[in-house]
Amino acid sequence: MTNTRYIVYKALMRVESDGAYSNLVLDEVLSQTELDIRDKAFVSNIFYGVLERRITLDYIIRRFSSVRLKKIEPEVLAILRMSVYQLVFMDKVPDSAAVNEAVTLCKKLKLYRSSGFVNGLLRSITRSENRFPLPDERGAVKYLSVKYSCPEPIVSLWVNDYSMETAEGTLSALFGRPPIFVRVNTLKTNEDELIKKLSDEGVSAKKTLLENCLELSVTGSITALDAYKQGLFHVQDMSSQICCEVLGAKPGDTVSDVCAAPGGKTLNIAQRAKNGRVFAYDIYEHKLRLISNSAKRLGALNVTTKLRDASSDLPLEMSDRVLCDVPCSGLGVLRRKPEIRYKDDTGVDTLPELQLKILESSARFVKPGGVLVYSTCTLNKKENNGNAEAFLAKHTEFEPLPIALPNGICRTIDESENCLTLFPQTNGTDGFFIAAFKRKE
Repeated sequence: MTNTRYIVYKALMRVESDGAYSNLVLDEVLSQTELDIRDKAFVSNIFYGVLERRITLDYIIRRFSSVRLKKIEPEVLAILRMSVYQLVFMDKVPDSAAVNEAVTLCKKLKLYRSSGFVNGLLRSITRSENRFPLPDERGAVKYLSVKYSCPEPIVSLWVNDYSMETAEGTLSALFGRPPIFVRVNTLKTNEDELIKKLSDEGVSAKKTLLENCLELSVTGSITALDAYKQGLFHVQDMSSQICCEVLGAKPGDTVSDVCAAPGGKTLNIAQRAKNGRVFAYDIYEHKLRLISNSAKRLGALNVTTKLRDASSDLPLEMSDRVLCDVPCSGLGVLRRKPEIRYKDDTGVDTLPELQLKILESSARFVKPGGVLVYSTCTLNKKENNGNAEAFLAKHTEFEPLPIALPNGICRTIDESENCLTLFPQTNGTDGFFIAAFKRKE
């Protein structure tokens, strides 16, 4: 198992030193190996587990270490986090294997002086009656922070914005690997046909609360599936699909997606608009190329990509519907990008100004009677409900458009009828926010 743990170590150090996205790092590292499915799952489990549980792991290490955390070398700390995760959160890994392989890895990396320290600390944990110590529950924010490995400022934000119960439910739901949702490409197939096609390829797919949204159980690469190559579906979280449903593009509509990358919403909208026109804008040419390639794969010939900064005054096509899925702090997708938890600045205080600017700039190009939708993949009232309220206060030419919830989709909090905050513990989606407005005739 030394080889698998060394691979985990390399991937963790890449994220730590380069600030790279976890999913990209792991995909790259695994592609360079010849591990079987079982070993790849083992690597993924520890890698994502350490990223998700880092605050918890560091708290445990502090409790058992004779050396201050800041004094421990980064390489040694990575090994300790990996090993403590195995001891505390992986029942099927024998204690002896976790300890011995940690010491072996130290020696492989020529960390000879630290191998004794690592050995002693890990053996202290194995002898302890309480391997998972927690702070006093009376300090609720600190307790939740350590229990769910989330920085105290984010915990405080959610407690203050929503409630203690909602905050803890969200924290708990953001652990583990997220579900994989896909959107059926209605230009080429339907739900039942795609379910059978995927089943023939060994993939289990089931219907969800949302029409044309399937949840997949996949152990291999999605992009290697024939159904994917044939353009029968694209990957898109249910929250994002609900956003497209709220936008409500109809055949013949002209639609502008002003912050289109990575393109999931653009593709969904294109299927709904059919013979209409869909314009996908972004500030990066390489991302626009990816959207164009995906549109070709799906046969969405009504998609046109254009280079544009959404916060600029450059004109858009006058549109029946405009979607502003703005850059955000990303707190709703922590289970997909666990490294966001540890960013020094998530932008929760600085991003709202940019987001409102994008919304106001884009609103000018909504036709009378048209629909404007604002969305984020974060849970932060300042970025979400606050911006929706600020927009309506400044723009009397728009009115709130009540959101009709898809069957089975439930609200978690009380908010205006034109706003919908999706929480992972309620509907199984990512954390997501949608606000809808209609331009007066």
